[in-house]
Amino acid sequence: MTTLLLVRHGLTDLTGPVLAGWTPGVHLSERGRAQAEDLAGRLRELALDAIVTSPLERCRETAAAVARGRDLTPEVDDRFGECGYGEWTGRRLEELAKEPLWRVVQAHPSAATFPGGESMAAVQHRAVAAVRDWNARLGEKAVYLVCSHGDVIKAIVADALGLHLDQFQRITADPASLTVIRYTPMRPFLLRMNDIGGEVGNIVPAESPNEGSVDQDGGENLTESDAAVGGGAGTT
Repeated sequence: MTTLLLVRHGLTDLTGPVLAGWTPGVHLSERGRAQAEDLAGRLRELALDAIVTSPLERCRETAAAVARGRDLTPEVDDRFGECGYGEWTGRRLEELAKEPLWRVVQAHPSAATFPGGESMAAVQHRAVAAVRDWNARLGEKAVYLVCSHGDVIKAIVADALGLHLDQFQRITADPASLTVIRYTPMRPFLLRMNDIGGEVGNIVPAESPNEGSVDQDGGENLTESDAAVGGGAGTT
């Protein structure tokens, strides 16, 4: 059983009104740094075999907070990077919501390709492939953390649940939230989702797997979402 902790980066100054995407130099805000430190504190007693991060600064800074005090150096994997939003990058969400593609992204993301950028299907494919590679690399008893972005996390969760990509809009990943998936030979189990304050002592797998559970499925705060395709408003 390999246990994956999916962490979304903390808040940035752009989170909310602007689709940051792969814009360079987008760092955690003061509040985002506090969120990262709080998350690191929650996870401090949990042994991790690896910390992996998107190459973007806001994820690397969040991962660095978790790594502080551990004998681990975060490893960058571009496949966990944000969706390539192409010409949408840097634009305000209120403007993008008027684009015809916006409705496609909301209702049928599997058919959406951003102008000059990636398709949502391609994002899911690369992210899930990365998870499978890391699972194989670290082994069946590993517990590891990946710091990524809202849409990427949602795509991984949808795959774990056996959902069509068009259903991933029903999933939420808030800033600095924790989502946990346990991969077993039979199937993945979603242990918790969008957790922003729960205890983490039961994350380490027991000797015998059970049916798994969802601990918390918090409501989405639209002013703090970073997923352009995730529930109406936000920026990465």
